[in-house]
Amino acid sequence: MKLTVVGCSGSFPSAESACSSYLVEADGFRLLIDMGNGALGELQRHCGLYDLDAVLLSHLHADHCIDMCGYFVVRYYRHDGGRAEAIPVYGPEGTEQRLNAAHADIPTEGAMGEVFDFRALKPGTVSIGPFTVHVDRVRHPVEAYGFRIEQGGSTLVYSGDTGPCEALDKLAEGADLFLCEASFTYGKEDIPALHLNGREAGEYAARAGVGRLLLTHIPPWTDPRINLRDAQAVFDGPVELAKAGASYEL
Repeated sequence: MKLTVVGCSGSFPSAESACSSYLVEADGFRLLIDMGNGALGELQRHCGLYDLDAVLLSHLHADHCIDMCGYFVVRYYRHDGGRAEAIPVYGPEGTEQRLNAAHADIPTEGAMGEVFDFRALKPGTVSIGPFTVHVDRVRHPVEAYGFRIEQGGSTLVYSGDTGPCEALDKLAEGADLFLCEASFTYGKEDIPALHLNGREAGEYAARAGVGRLLLTHIPPWTDPRINLRDAQAVFDGPVELAKAGASYEL
């Protein structure tokens, strides 16, 4: 299993990175997790526009899904004049309606459904290509999910956007790589039903006994060095800051 960070900025793109988007590959199958602001452009550095096999959306805030509107254009108005085959798009209930509203000029009713096979997420387990994906609801102002992705004996866990919650402990247990949001600065912001800070991400990693912690979704106005330091203070394993373009083999 290979993880490539397409974008990792939180809330809005930075000068160095698009918003949240992560490409996970195994056995020739390409699964994209989230497609936030700027991600569609960056994705083309890593695979062709028609090479994705499925998309998994953690929630429907713009910094995690808005470039799906551009991707609809890519697949609906294909350069050769035809439609691209519909690919599965897993997301919260109402994903199609939200993207329709964001696009605002759908050529026909149901047009998005011609190129995206929308499938509603719920807590449980779903098979996506070669991946077994365990889905659980996390703590955020909107319906939001974290994912535990297993393949070939390796485990990748993605927190999505979340405040502290028990579901994250269960998802992260023993993961080889824990891709965890760290949007807030410890001791500065404290909105428990919204995001984690670097120290909290480190505490989850320590309790879960993960192999490696990768901090992501850090907004441009937050100093990532502080979040890294705070995570390292409570987690003895390897900790890194996610960087656009970086890849990891599991």
